[in-house]
Amino acid sequence: MKRKIDPTLLELCLGILLYGIVFQAVLLFFSRNASHSLGLWIGVLLAVAGSVHMWWSIDRGMDQAAKRAARTVGTNNLLRYLVLVAVMFILAYTHFASPIFAFCGYMGMKISAYLNPWIAKIRIGIFGGQDGNGPDGAETAEEERTERQ
Repeated sequence: MKRKIDPTLLELCLGILLYGIVFQAVLLFFSRNASHSLGLWIGVLLAVAGSVHMWWSIDRGMDQAAKRAARTVGTNNLLRYLVLVAVMFILAYTHFASPIFAFCGYMGMKISAYLNPWIAKIRIGIFGGQDGNGPDGAETAEEERTERQ
């Protein structure tokens, strides 16, 4: 069975990457320190990985009973934050990259979520297709779950 990428997840990841590119351009204007840039892109990578993991855990939780779904999603949420804290601790301890800029990169997930309506319009303009809510053949989440079973 062929799986399609969720349009909202695609838009979120595109927004995070766009945020990283814009932030990097501004960062290069003020600082040429490689550890700052490396920290930023570690944070962007964490944000993309966290977004994919969040989508996966919510999608998985939707197919479970309410009590078990809450426990599964909560456990996965805790796991995401523990990974983030561990990476920040490693960066701070080793001085490999800037943990402050890694955190700034991770905040790209928040910025991308706020900018999602505009990113959706850009994605539809570039790649074409529907926004996922259109009446002309766009699948709903319920139809997609039914297909998987």
